[in-house]
Amino acid sequence: MLALQRLGVAVSTVVLPTPPNRGPVPIRSTGASVAIGHNSAVVAGLAAADFIVDCTVEGLLHAEERAAILGDGARILMLSNEHPEVFDRVGHDEGMGLRVARGRARLAAASTMRVTSANGTDLTVDLAGAVVAGSDGTVTAPGDIAHWPGGLVLCFPAAGSTSGTVVMAPGDANLTFKEYVRSSVACTLEADYVIAVEGDGLDAELFSSYLEAWDEPEAYAVSHVGWGMNHACRWDVLPMYDKADLNGTELRAFAGNFLWSTGANEVAGRYCRGHFDLPMRNCTVELDGEPVVSEGVLIDDLA
Repeated sequence: MLALQRLGVAVSTVVLPTPPNRGPVPIRSTGASVAIGHNSAVVAGLAAADFIVDCTVEGLLHAEERAAILGDGARILMLSNEHPEVFDRVGHDEGMGLRVARGRARLAAASTMRVTSANGTDLTVDLAGAVVAGSDGTVTAPGDIAHWPGGLVLCFPAAGSTSGTVVMAPGDANLTFKEYVRSSVACTLEADYVIAVEGDGLDAELFSSYLEAWDEPEAYAVSHVGWGMNHACRWDVLPMYDKADLNGTELRAFAGNFLWSTGANEVAGRYCRGHFDLPMRNCTVELDGEPVVSEGVLIDDLA
């Protein structure tokens, strides 16, 4: 804050209490912070700023108040409650902005995304009406929101556009639980919604139990899909941190991962508290039949 003041910036800090959790399960990493709670004074104050650093645990990405905060041109950079050591290691890749822009352009121009894997994943996303987004860890345009670490290209599909099978395998991650998947979890999706979860291990049981606990149909639906592009981010760092020390944005952005999420999707008109972020390794992501990720490796100029 002192550094900002030395630059002549007028700095304010907004601290809000965490509201009581109405249950039934703990809320972690939802992307829909409930701290603002439609407080009009807080929304007005944030909307009046030029630049907002979001340090809430859940983040404002899917918050219902986000549109009102950004409506007058404010910008939000989400720091996601990460451990300071992550900032030391990852830094900022000056060339990533160009690669993310290329990825966004390819995604925006495509009609269909297909994701496959040797483990049995075969998911198809109709991209008509999808809203494309991406972050290189900076936010420069008025009314925009980004996360740090950056290096993610994704879209929020329109309602009813995602169907198929997703099979999570050991080494993939459930970032709501901040744990690696240890046993196979197979999810069947129809018209956006997870209609079946199968698996012989505890992972499938926990996945099903957490989704069911919310008693929210929207928690079963697809939030966003995309892929990671940050070579400095690593998939294998979770064992080095206590769960309270990080939000796991690094795993969302590591190069070549396929990230899919369940829960809130404002493009499809869905808001809820239940949310999973699920980065997967070794997947192939194709746009109109052309790969952008091949078995977990970025293709050509996206790399």
